[in-house]
Amino acid sequence: MQPKTIPEPWLSFLREIDAFVDERTQFHCLGGFVVTVVYGLERPTSDLDTLPLVGHPLELFEFAGIGSELFHRYDLYLDRVGVATLPENYEERLSEVFAGTFERLQIFVLDPYDLALATIERNGDTDREDVKYLARVVPFDLEILKQRYHNELRIYLGNPEREDLTLKLWLEMISELQA
Repeated sequence: MQPKTIPEPWLSFLREIDAFVDERTQFHCLGGFVVTVVYGLERPTSDLDTLPLVGHPLELFEFAGIGSELFHRYDLYLDRVGVATLPENYEERLSEVFAGTFERLQIFVLDPYDLALATIERNGDTDREDVKYLARVVPFDLEILKQRYHNELRIYLGNPEREDLTLKLWLEMISELQA
């Protein structure tokens, strides 16, 4: 599903980050960048959401974060996700995308089910549209989505009863799409 090349201006933005870092640097990405650049949904997004990893120096986010010179040049920015509830074993399912494109930068993306479940607590309009899109293009196996939710995510949620209702809504929404 992954495109062979990174579209501009993302490619130039990421090349500048690659030149800035002085050692191998991994990004574990989620959010709009993944849904649009990797899976092909056409909608605007201006940030690359990455999970905070050991070895990400503060200077990296000063260099490429919102308000930086890079942000003003490309209207894009690197965003360290401060709070995200992810399925327990998400790291085992990460996929590297655009391997070999950069010297030091490695971009890993969440599996599509994990990507969807990472937004279940927000459940905003954009999140639901992203989930519907992923459900069509992957396409989603509803049993995998339910199992991952119940076995790897639910225990970590602040309000699991509310998210149970959100999952029910999503399953109905996806079933209608797949019918």
